[in-house]
Amino acid sequence: MTLRNQDQNKKSFLRRFFLQKEEKGSKAEKVSFDSSEPHSDPSLKSLLSHQLSSPMPSSQAQSFRVFVATWNVGGKSPHSDLNLDDILQVHDESDIYVLGFQEIVPLNAGNVLVAEDNEPAAKWLALINQSLNRSYSVASRGSKSPLCSSLRFQKPSLKKVCKSFRTESGRRLKTCNCSPILERKYSKDCCVCPPPANMTEDYGSSEEDEDGLGNYVSTEISSQASANQMKYSLITGKQMVGIFVTVWVRKELVQHVSHLRISNVGRGILGCLGNKGCISVSMSFHQTSFCFVCSHLASGEKEGDELRRNLDVIEILKNTQFSRICKSPYSRAPEKIMDHDRVIWLGDLNYRIALSYSETRKLLEQYNWDALFDKDQLKIEREAGRVFGGWKEGKIYFAPTYKYSYNSDIYAGETIETQKKRRTPAWCDRILWHGGGIHQLSYVRGESRFSDHRPVCATFIVDVQVSNGGLRKALSGFNMKVASEEHLPLTRK
Repeated sequence: MTLRNQDQNKKSFLRRFFLQKEEKGSKAEKVSFDSSEPHSDPSLKSLLSHQLSSPMPSSQAQSFRVFVATWNVGGKSPHSDLNLDDILQVHDESDIYVLGFQEIVPLNAGNVLVAEDNEPAAKWLALINQSLNRSYSVASRGSKSPLCSSLRFQKPSLKKVCKSFRTESGRRLKTCNCSPILERKYSKDCCVCPPPANMTEDYGSSEEDEDGLGNYVSTEISSQASANQMKYSLITGKQMVGIFVTVWVRKELVQHVSHLRISNVGRGILGCLGNKGCISVSMSFHQTSFCFVCSHLASGEKEGDELRRNLDVIEILKNTQFSRICKSPYSRAPEKIMDHDRVIWLGDLNYRIALSYSETRKLLEQYNWDALFDKDQLKIEREAGRVFGGWKEGKIYFAPTYKYSYNSDIYAGETIETQKKRRTPAWCDRILWHGGGIHQLSYVRGESRFSDHRPVCATFIVDVQVSNGGLRKALSGFNMKVASEEHLPLTRK
């Protein structure tokens, strides 16, 4: 049998099969094969005959645990002894970890206008990895982390560091993993085309390695562990000046991540530089689209500064644009933040409390969070419909997270030495969400004294549409990478 005849036979069979499909939810009728049909392919018939007696592929909601944390670290680079276990709540393991940082470098002219300093980002990745992948990191806990120690002497390449913590290639994570035939035929809502091979957008997880910088990283990390020993894999790590966002997923779930894209929006100096703004991560997990927005909005506690923060949010929603990596008209890879099924916004939103310092301190001493929260600018602006319409935030039961004296539990300004740095305490650090199927389990703050901000963490149970098995699995075994029955190739190259 020629390859051309084999392909024509497959095409003919699929057309007959689709014509025999019953209403959604019913079982597919078993197709009888004519053994006398010329050019038949016995292996194809045998496998598909077995699968066609099963129900057609469908999807069902499955719940996954998602941990989100935001932390303004005040321009300080972490030391190797900093333990993130409590902040990451590693005793209650999640399926996905989304960690956003602000001010990982000082926001001075050198860092804003010149090339980024990736050294702090690499150190944060190493510390996160130590907490999430303790099974192979524990061997190095008794001494200085090899990565953190080496970074004192060499500037790393963030792309190379990210590659060292991944179990899947960055290029694979960017592609479409939808079923090319059945998803289009039955759900009409998936994409079928892979991204172009020459995609140039910087995802923070590129396969290309830079010469020289960071070459020591893969050597040292690979000597400690292999992908088989890792419990969590890095999906992406992206920096824009002081903003840094990183996403980790359980190793066995990484295969269900696709359409990974990154979009940056600068809202700092001149309204465009990266000392303020956001990094947004778009990805598909199974059949559900996610968007994680890590932002650092305009600062200031003068009256009217909250309007600048509102404008930042509006411009971020307007200007964030994810590249179109699938060309099918049925693509479900969203290009705007609000088009995603599940959206989580985290960061130093910088909204303050509309009270004087003395009034705020009085309510703090009484632990009167409700009265204090009534004067929270973000709450006021949301209720007035000026920002974050339709978004949700969990109830706050913790003290304001800003501004503390370094290495202290005392708010700045309460001592003579810190009066010049005094700020009215505020809930600057927040986590909000948009979309159905998101259920918040906890909303707390961490108590690390490393920064003048306290980290804020939230845990969610998120419903995700997961495809059942069936014919799609059988078809994928033949590696039939086609968009539809009409596009079956007539020749094989």
